[in-house]
Amino acid sequence: MQALTNLWRAVFSDEPFSASRNFLICAIFYLVFGMLFGLIASLLMYSPDLIHGIPQLAFGRLRPAHINTVLIGWLSMGYVSCMYYIVPVLAGRKSLWSERLGNITLFLWNLTVFVGVYSILNGYTEGREYAELNGPFDWLVLGALLLVGLNVYMTIFTGTEKKWYVSLWYFMGALFWFPIVYVIGNRAFVQFTGLNDAIAGWFYGHNILGMWFTVGGVGILYYLLPRFSGNPLYSHTLSMIGFWTIGMFYAPTGTHHILQSPVPEWLKAIAVISSVFLLIPVLTVQVNFFMTLKGKWHLMADHIPMRFAMAAGLAYLLTCMQGPFQATRSINWYLHFSNWVVGHAHLALLATFSFIVFAASYFIIPKITGRKIYSRSLAIWHFWLSFIGWIVMMLSLTIAGLIQAAGWHFTLPYDQWVMEMVPYFIVRTVSGFLLIAGQVLYMLNIYKTVFSKSAEPLPESPTGIAYV
Repeated sequence: MQALTNLWRAVFSDEPFSASRNFLICAIFYLVFGMLFGLIASLLMYSPDLIHGIPQLAFGRLRPAHINTVLIGWLSMGYVSCMYYIVPVLAGRKSLWSERLGNITLFLWNLTVFVGVYSILNGYTEGREYAELNGPFDWLVLGALLLVGLNVYMTIFTGTEKKWYVSLWYFMGALFWFPIVYVIGNRAFVQFTGLNDAIAGWFYGHNILGMWFTVGGVGILYYLLPRFSGNPLYSHTLSMIGFWTIGMFYAPTGTHHILQSPVPEWLKAIAVISSVFLLIPVLTVQVNFFMTLKGKWHLMADHIPMRFAMAAGLAYLLTCMQGPFQATRSINWYLHFSNWVVGHAHLALLATFSFIVFAASYFIIPKITGRKIYSRSLAIWHFWLSFIGWIVMMLSLTIAGLIQAAGWHFTLPYDQWVMEMVPYFIVRTVSGFLLIAGQVLYMLNIYKTVFSKSAEPLPESPTGIAYV
């Protein structure tokens, strides 16, 4: 009975910033379990007979469960947590337009992820990459997105600050574009057949990255960099050029995933050209990143959240150099059907956008709770296990991808080159253990900070360097 009472209070709480805190706590739970699904799937890549008689743990179910848990559960909920803290602060309000609505949205989001992933593990899936959730769950995801958008927009419109900082533009853009992308890319709303279905599928598959994770992540980074460094953002104009050019060039790029299919040539050409033009918003972000941090790189030695943000910025540079490069036709033809692409995806979603949420959480949770992070040592271990883990994973997948691409290109017998990839798959599993160890420490640290009664009070620290 007491548990039900506590759940009722949590769902309908109107405590300032409670929705931000609760979204992050749940997101970390999905981070650990999502990575565990990925780790088990990596074992099956070279030991396919490891698990018998448990259909829920077959590779074909684990991989989509891993993807949906980390994308919809961890990273999307982490983004909402950051927005629910940053937006009221920048809009000049003491809390969200409705904290209660934020917590109700959290309840719906948890229901969607938990039951949705459970259904995927039991074979109830749409069978389309990155859009595996079936019809009823698509409606729930869309409903939750619209509720988040309503809360964020109303917080901004009812705030006292009328000159909006660039992060607010990025958040409004992400929450305007993502529901549209979601509707076009999921069969619960729009149904195509044949090649048109493939085009719509990759419009969604690539734009969930571009119009949601990229736009939202850059918005969070633009908030954090001035906070951490004490320097103002180098150029507001550049940041707005980046915002509008992302909107202009990202949408048509999805077809570069199906360049080897009989899609109309003009559509392929637009996708490739738009992919190359994405270098414009990338350069605006990078110039702002490096120039805002000018003279403050030494802070990285002691400022743990800033260390995560800097690693994310450098990973973003690598991601965005790779993207246009591998979207060009000849390179795409050589690399596309290989593990190189898997490495590229982890570079973006793990090393860039997850690290941005890590950086934000180590700054936001102390602000919300009024306590220092429980353990600085655990935060340092979290950084190094995550940092080394993604580098090892990236290198192993990239090398395995080059071996695989060469095998396809020279039409070598499959059983010759696939055995050459096994050592790199084993190394990838090792990197998975490092990453999960880091995230378990992260979960422990954040949970102890939030729930421990003996946590250390928060010192005065405008840049947040003393919070961890």
